[in-house]
Amino acid sequence: MVAVTPDIKGQEKLPVSKSRPVAIDALPWHPTAFPGIEQKILLRDEERGLMTALIRMAPGARLPLHEHADIEQTYVIEGSLADDEGNDIAAGDFIWRPKGHRHVAWSPKGALLIGVFLRPNVFLEA
Repeated sequence: MVAVTPDIKGQEKLPVSKSRPVAIDALPWHPTAFPGIEQKILLRDEERGLMTALIRMAPGARLPLHEHADIEQTYVIEGSLADDEGNDIAAGDFIWRPKGHRHVAWSPKGALLIGVFLRPNVFLEA
């Protein structure tokens, strides 16, 4: 099986067709390469590039200029997410971005998001 939830021990022993319930509170937060942004990876398939993650952004945290290698979907659970297109996505709102879309994103007051990535983003600035 290629798809996994990192940080869940013993899942490699489950039959391929078995469901994988995930206790979110039991998963650790992992820092990302960007200050103030951390994530809990709910599902990752490195072979395909697929990832679903719970993402926590501190107030003012910024995701630098990046391009989407495929469709990205984001649901804002708490707080808000802003971008350089003038979007301000509030709690309870959803945004998706097409393949090839480039933008900068930040969280003015902090945010908790669910992100679904079909392929990893390509970051264009350090």
